[in-house]
Amino acid sequence: MEQRPLTVTQISTYFKQIFDAEELLFNVRVVGEISGLSIVRNVAYFVLKDEGATMSCVCFDISNFSYQNGDKVILTGTPRYYVKGGKLNFNVQKVEKFGLGELYQQFLKLKADLEAKGYFDESHKIPMPKIIKRIGVVTSKEGAVIQDIINVRTRRNPYIDIVLYPVRVQGIGAEYEIAKGIKFLDNYNVDVIIVARGGGSLEDLAPFNTEVVADAVFGANKFILSAVGHETDYTICDFCSDLRAPTPSVAAELLCSDMGEQISKFYSLLPRLRQSIQTIYIEKHGLFTTLSRNLIDAFNSKNVLNANLLSKLVIRLKYAANNFYSSLDNKFKLLENKLQKLNPSEVLKLGFAVVKKDSEQINSVRNVNIGDDIVVEMSDGKIYAKVNDKE
Repeated sequence: MEQRPLTVTQISTYFKQIFDAEELLFNVRVVGEISGLSIVRNVAYFVLKDEGATMSCVCFDISNFSYQNGDKVILTGTPRYYVKGGKLNFNVQKVEKFGLGELYQQFLKLKADLEAKGYFDESHKIPMPKIIKRIGVVTSKEGAVIQDIINVRTRRNPYIDIVLYPVRVQGIGAEYEIAKGIKFLDNYNVDVIIVARGGGSLEDLAPFNTEVVADAVFGANKFILSAVGHETDYTICDFCSDLRAPTPSVAAELLCSDMGEQISKFYSLLPRLRQSIQTIYIEKHGLFTTLSRNLIDAFNSKNVLNANLLSKLVIRLKYAANNFYSSLDNKFKLLENKLQKLNPSEVLKLGFAVVKKDSEQINSVRNVNIGDDIVVEMSDGKIYAKVNDKE
């Protein structure tokens, strides 16, 4: 006779009863490495793993929980099967540090080895170029990192080029792609290189903690800015690079000079520059006149004919000097007019406007949402508005 099928609830309840009845599983101690840690509403969720398996864990008491991804720990707790979700969790009552996790141990060992070889020495650091026209970026072509860098560049200085070398930033073999990208851009027409990715666990950042990436960064001839992970994350790539930024957005801020600020500053210096040129001209013109007069007087006393010839030459020299100054002054006025047109305040007078949200300039419709408060800056004042719709 065929057995009547069980419902999902019945079989799940049976599983729960088995786990609840097994006394050997009460307050069992398990050793492994923490991974994928997240804390939500004072509850810690993570995976405990070793070479052959993983186990989902939950710790409701985090008053003394001071562990992080990569830590090797001993957990004391009891497995619980949840009927409704059909999931087995290890409910943790106690956490003890077993020692450093294997990934973290590897990180510390490689860090010590490379430091002994001089990879982190300040003497090997390349200074940041004063003029940056093109930035090479080694990161994923997908995700927020490259978009964040482009957005900062567009806001601060849209005339700087971005060259992306797309790579995988995690997973098996990613370190070789990253190293290849660094070497490619080091021989390409870029001024600086950003190596970047978003935050993640120690496992996610593993490619940036490898010797192959360290060798590529250390061996590069161009300035390299490392922006890997969040502000609290440190990688081997950070230590080998010429400079570390806490986030990819900050990296772009450091490398992209604010064009509007530069134009305004330079424009404010124009009157001083004009005054300096006029002062120099007046000084040199006065000195030239005095020397000419003295020279003519000297020749007048000896040779009238030569004195007349010299006087003509002096007149020609004065004429040439005046022409040179006039030409220089005309060029200066043309430059002044060009800079005047680039002055942000003058651009606004043409009917354009600057739109800002939270004091940051907006360069795309995608950067605002319906309901956002915005400020529209015009040449003669500001308009405070709310976004009702967009397309």
